[in-house]
Amino acid sequence: MKTPLPLATLLSALLVAPLFAQDAAPAKSVGDLYKERTALSGKQVTLHGKVAKVNNQIMDRNWVHLRDGTGDTADGSNDITITTMDTANPGDMVTVVGTLVVDMDFGSGYKYPLLIEKATITKAP
Repeated sequence: MKTPLPLATLLSALLVAPLFAQDAAPAKSVGDLYKERTALSGKQVTLHGKVAKVNNQIMDRNWVHLRDGTGDTADGSNDITITTMDTANPGDMVTVVGTLVVDMDFGSGYKYPLLIEKATITKAP
C-alpha cells in the first residue's frame, strides 16, 4: 500500500526541520557578548539592536556600532562594533549575524576588545 504524497512530504519536513533549526544561533544581547566573550570567541553570534554609528568603506568594509540597552556605558560594554559589507543608517533597528572576535588589534591604536566580523545585517521592518 502506498502512502499518499502529502503525508510523506509532511513526515520528511518534520524530520529534516530540526536539523536546520540547530544551525541558527540564539540571539544574544550586547551585554551577554561581553560577559560570555571567552566561550563565544570564534563562534557565530546573532544579536538585535539599534545602529548608533556607521563608518563606511574603511579598510574595505563598513563599520557599524550597535547598542541594545544592555551593558555598561562606564566601561564601554554597551556598544559593539561590527564589520560588514552591508549598509545601515544610524537609528536603524537591525539583526546582525557574524563571527565574534576577541581582542582584535589592527595596529595604529585601533584595538577592539570585542568585534563581530564579516556580519550580515538585516533591517527590522
